[in-house]
Amino acid sequence: MSLFSIFNVAGSAMSAQAQRLNVVASNLANADSATSANGQVYKAKQVVFSAMPVNGAEATGVKVDQVVEDKSLPRLMYDPKSPLADAKGYVTMPNVNVVEEMVNMISASRSYQTNVDTMNAAKSMLQKTLTIGQ
Repeated sequence: MSLFSIFNVAGSAMSAQAQRLNVVASNLANADSATSANGQVYKAKQVVFSAMPVNGAEATGVKVDQVVEDKSLPRLMYDPKSPLADAKGYVTMPNVNVVEEMVNMISASRSYQTNVDTMNAAKSMLQKTLTIGQ
């Protein structure tokens, strides 16, 4: 594997983690909203990663294969005064688990930072290589 492939692999991982962070941010932003833009209850979304070849078959990167809706049941919150409450007084809320989303956010940001560190290490090695002959 070429040293330059490291930039492609780390770049693909950074792009995938950035998309994961966007999905987490969307989930957190809608965690307490009873309705979404389409009038339905918001459903949490998760990203699915897959491997992708980088520079032929030499290296393997990662990409977001798809963004899927979480299949867990929505939360029911008792609020009989809400105009969105059903006959029993429950309001259907999004199935976003804030604690899980925060863990996903920390994981994605640390993965992103690790790839930045990898790229910086590769850059330093290339710079040192250029100074060998001097």
